[in-house]
Amino acid sequence: MLDKILRTFLVAALAASSCAYAQHAPTQPQKQPSASAQQRPLPDIKRLNAHVSYLASEPLEGRRTGTPGATLAAHYIASEFHRLGLTPEGNAENIKRNKVESREYLQRFPYVAGVELGKANAMTWMPGASADSMNRRETLDLRLGEDWTPLGVSANGRVEGASVVFVGYGIKASELNYDDYAGGAASGKAALAFEGTPDASDPHGRFARWGGLPFKASAARAAGAKALVLIASGENFREENERARLAYDPASGDAGLPVVVVSRVTAARLLGLAGAPQLAEFEKKTREAALAANAVSSTAAGRNPHAAKPSVNGSLNITTDVKRLDAEAYNVVGTIRGSDPKLNDEYIVVGAHYDHLGRGGTGSLAARPGEIHYGADDNASGTAALLELARMLSERRHSLRRSVVFVAFGGEEEGLLGSNYYVTHAPVPVERTVAMLNMDMIGRLKDERLTVGGVGTAAEWKGWIERANARFTVRLAGGVASAPTRAEGAGGRPVGYEMPVVVGTNGEVVATGSPQRFRLALNEDGFGPSDHSSFYARKIPVLFFFTGTHEDYHKPSDTAERVNYEGLARVLSFVDDILSEVLAADARPTYQLARSEAQGRATGFRVYLGTVPSYADSTDGMTLDGVREGSPAEKAGLKAGDRIVKLAGRDVRNVYDYTQALSGMKADEEYEVEIVRGGERLTLKIKPTARK
Repeated sequence: MLDKILRTFLVAALAASSCAYAQHAPTQPQKQPSASAQQRPLPDIKRLNAHVSYLASEPLEGRRTGTPGATLAAHYIASEFHRLGLTPEGNAENIKRNKVESREYLQRFPYVAGVELGKANAMTWMPGASADSMNRRETLDLRLGEDWTPLGVSANGRVEGASVVFVGYGIKASELNYDDYAGGAASGKAALAFEGTPDASDPHGRFARWGGLPFKASAARAAGAKALVLIASGENFREENERARLAYDPASGDAGLPVVVVSRVTAARLLGLAGAPQLAEFEKKTREAALAANAVSSTAAGRNPHAAKPSVNGSLNITTDVKRLDAEAYNVVGTIRGSDPKLNDEYIVVGAHYDHLGRGGTGSLAARPGEIHYGADDNASGTAALLELARMLSERRHSLRRSVVFVAFGGEEEGLLGSNYYVTHAPVPVERTVAMLNMDMIGRLKDERLTVGGVGTAAEWKGWIERANARFTVRLAGGVASAPTRAEGAGGRPVGYEMPVVVGTNGEVVATGSPQRFRLALNEDGFGPSDHSSFYARKIPVLFFFTGTHEDYHKPSDTAERVNYEGLARVLSFVDDILSEVLAADARPTYQLARSEAQGRATGFRVYLGTVPSYADSTDGMTLDGVREGSPAEKAGLKAGDRIVKLAGRDVRNVYDYTQALSGMKADEEYEVEIVRGGERLTLKIKPTARK
């Protein structure tokens, strides 16, 4: 029976297509760009597995940017570039003499990995006058690490004799018509607020967007508070994770005011409560009132509208001293020079980010920090594909017309830090970069579904993608024979058929076939949450390859054994086919403005400006990485590189201030936006449109 089935399989497969291959053998396109390309190497599944297994291994501890694990990963990638004979740009002569060291492939960019406490931190509580104290004020020194501690976003400073006002959860959300600071009671005082949100740990709660620490700090500063004092959510203050408390968010820089957290016992003392149980009951009432409120307002300044709060009778002295820790952070860059004397000064960038989330914290979806987030799919899969593609091209380097720059980016998870740095400090002229292909999370191919973004950024992309995908593919299967099933991509767009091509005598389907390699979901937009966005902002055509999210996304369970290596090899072969089109074409891809997908996303904002914010370290305004063409921002005269310092009457230090300002704006109303451009401060007029 088995021999008969195998003979039937071979006959049917060959009859269906002269170039049909088995599922686990990545195939070549029917039409090749050149004769030499017909012999180009295939992806090696064992190599892909080895790269992912190392990058997602325990010694690298999740590759969080700025950590030793990320540095190990960078050196591993650099050594592979060196072994394959890639050139660190500007060192071509040295590499011929075998004198280049792997460190020369490293492009360092500025990065603050976190903070440590300095020696000057101090906090004292001066209770108000009482009968028991016979009107004498007794100063209580609060113990650092036991009663209180500064947080990583805190600015350094000293606040003396600050009165304290309780502000609920310290949230301002204009789009919800909710403001814990209504009435202006916090101006000139220390704002005391619970950590978290009234939704508790619900990531989909109505307050979830505004409950993050940077947003709370932004709201406190905008309300005129001198300091923000948060009440710890956990009972065991000393045992709680110090790493999480001292986490540093490059997008917020320092908060512009002292930000500290106090233990629940200390908070009860400040609020005049008997102890932690009474504080828990008070928090419950505050939460219930906040959830029930459609709006927060106060007719009497200084009164909390949620619940009857105890009087905060006393004042605080706070001195914060935190030191920013610069860390090693790298892109890894290697080049294969083209052989065509007319085209080898044109460059195609192929990229993938190698960083991940370390042991959790910011960006993690795990229940608690501390466990290694291995990041096998995100994005050891794309980095492994980058290394394997570098090998494949190095073996056929003499047939390449254009030059190819391979870049493994750092800092992607922190906000595209590495790719933003690359486009402003590129070792090759950005204007001679003709295209950028980005691979991010391509290790979980399922049901043949592959997303390709950026297809609207060049006139040639759709034709090249269609040609690369037009392949009759035979796959081993199981089940009962039935009529052909129409495969559909995004929005129900048909992309091909899945049909039985080999059926056993018992009616079981042995193999199925499809005239398409993948069920493609095509997205035109060149902007997106990965490194290609930095290149599209510079008007460079881009493509983005992605096999989709999954239940292990940003969790410790994203491990090497869960990667679909055969699928990874097939995606890489597809990328190689498209890259070969760019390499062989006489003319560079024709840049064009892509249809924006931004307004269709559920962002929660009521208005649209069309800005692309930078998430790099900032304390003096929010820099724009790009401006969408035809958007209100472009019509207002905003440009990439502008630094927004004030929007709609609100000072802007960072992206969180900008977001707060945006949330309070209304469609079709004109607002002022102040920017710094080339050292000059300008005031422009902008009119947001309603988000569709």
